[in-house]
Amino acid sequence: MKGAVFQNEELAGYLERTQDGNYVFTYHSDYFADTSKPSISLTLPKTKQVYTSPHLFAFFQGLLAEGVNKDIQCRTLKIDEQDDFTRLLRTAGDDTIGAITIQPVE
Repeated sequence: MKGAVFQNEELAGYLERTQDGNYVFTYHSDYFADTSKPSISLTLPKTKQVYTSPHLFAFFQGLLAEGVNKDIQCRTLKIDEQDDFTRLLRTAGDDTIGAITIQPVE
């Protein structure tokens, strides 16, 4: 599974969950090379192009609804409550807090 990460509607990079369950965020090469473009977060600075983690990065976790809103999303969209990555791909495509949106990549 993979999502395209946009900063103010400009492609900044890709977030994916690998088959072994790890998470990888990669800055798009054009975005990474442009020194005028900001990092998408303080925890994912443009000091390196690829980040890996055994858990969904805290920055992306922060884009997810919690509590009752999480329950409603999971029930309505038929998403396992433990599957934060799928929920991120299905709910962070528009109307997010801040400049970051994520679109699923087929």
